[in-house]
Amino acid sequence: MEHQRRVVEEWDVIGMLLRERIVFIGSEINDFVADAVVSKLLLLDSQDSRKDIRLFINSTDGSLSATMAIFDVINLVRSDVSTIALGIAASTAALLLGGGTKGKRFSMPSSRIMIHQPFGGISGPVASVERQAKELFNNKKMVVRIISAFSGRSIGQVEKDIKRDYYMSPVEGIEYGIIDGIIDRDNIIPLVPVPDSVISTQATGRPGYGKKFFVPEIPDDEIY
Repeated sequence: MEHQRRVVEEWDVIGMLLRERIVFIGSEINDFVADAVVSKLLLLDSQDSRKDIRLFINSTDGSLSATMAIFDVINLVRSDVSTIALGIAASTAALLLGGGTKGKRFSMPSSRIMIHQPFGGISGPVASVERQAKELFNNKKMVVRIISAFSGRSIGQVEKDIKRDYYMSPVEGIEYGIIDGIIDRDNIIPLVPVPDSVISTQATGRPGYGKKFFVPEIPDDEIY
């Protein structure tokens, strides 16, 4: 009974987040996670494509094929998908983070971001080994192309950077082009409906980056 109660409570929380157009990835990205995320993205887009979808990411790695299923749907849906790194967005998860709508890719202040080249084991008959090696090479080319496209870095620079684990702080993530801003107490994305009296404005972010954030101007008599 206790286990059932916890399952019901967990799904109730997920349902509440979904009603706020929030999708959460909090584990290794596998086919099961990809199916769940893709179905939610498609559902929210069909309900109202004019509203943003917020995708929170806290994941260390995952299957490249499963990740690409999510990545393609992020680019397929008509809604803008705002991606937010929470904890860590590493390996394939970093592709999803950078693949969100430009101008709406964010990180929490203490999050870490990491990119690297795809991994894979090769074994079996010679003919199979050759095909596996070709597939690994193609996967690397695809990852390099994707990172280059959303970051603005050259193909050569990305190839050099992902030879080893390339860890970044949120500020370094902005400099690299993976994210557009950092969420803190002064620069936030509201997780609840914003009162009509709250005026949304575009304000310049941290000096030197030229990026913009959503900054609510809250009147002194407004509490929410």
